[in-house]
Amino acid sequence: MTMETMEQAVAAQPQRADWVIDQGWEHYTAQEHAVWKTLFERQTALLPERACDEFVAGMRALPIGADQIPDFRALSEVLMRHTGWQVVAVPGLVPDEVFFEHLANRRFPAGQFIRRADQLDYLQEPDIFHDVFGHVPMLMNPVIADYIQAYGEGGLKAQKLGVLDQLARVYWYTVEFGLVQQGDGLRIYGAGIASSHSESLFAVDDPSPNRIGFDLQRVMRTRYRIDDFQESYFVIPSFDALLDLAKIDFAPLYEAVRGQPELEPGTVLPSDRVLVRGTGAYHRARRGAGA
Repeated sequence: MTMETMEQAVAAQPQRADWVIDQGWEHYTAQEHAVWKTLFERQTALLPERACDEFVAGMRALPIGADQIPDFRALSEVLMRHTGWQVVAVPGLVPDEVFFEHLANRRFPAGQFIRRADQLDYLQEPDIFHDVFGHVPMLMNPVIADYIQAYGEGGLKAQKLGVLDQLARVYWYTVEFGLVQQGDGLRIYGAGIASSHSESLFAVDDPSPNRIGFDLQRVMRTRYRIDDFQESYFVIPSFDALLDLAKIDFAPLYEAVRGQPELEPGTVLPSDRVLVRGTGAYHRARRGAGA
């Protein structure tokens, strides 16, 4: 996030307690629409062979196209009919309690700004392309819709218990960077992968990262990378696994993992169900280069 972007975010902080602002769709410039078009066309050329069927179906059913940044009002109209969700505009990252409150009430808070043309491959703060292109298609799926609402409710509880780190890892390794096993192979459903050209290739095609069968307590103990590609991706066998997670009482699990050692992102345990044991070459080279 640049100093300019930080200043814009501070200036744009809303007066409302829920941080919701008007998207201001009419004020997007031709240059901003052009950035969206570049990102959209690049990802849609890449994802049909890598994204899960549910993502592809959600994208086709929504008013999301290449020529212009989507209007949240049109997105919400379709989402409400299918899964009861809506997209609300926020100026950027919002406080945790605000984020969870929105999710618990089936409102997805999406940043309404878009990255600059020189930031196509990396942006620290989620922008409209990450939030809308990456997340919203999966909200058309009833299982994901229920799961993310349950996460919002769980986040409010986890805050009170002081265990938000463990729950955040579950969100990170599912909603943001999750893979699912389909009949034709491993496929992307996490928004952090789906909205990133380079990580879409890395997560599915590269020999470096581990692909490990999802285990809830294991994931709750595992740190993640916020500055680079993930060293390990966790794979669910189907979306029914997320439906099961949405029904779980996490309180006993927080107690179960309390005091257990935290795991580094690239760790592989003897108990892991390893689908692909990665070479680790990418991150080893990065560490060697001092990155």
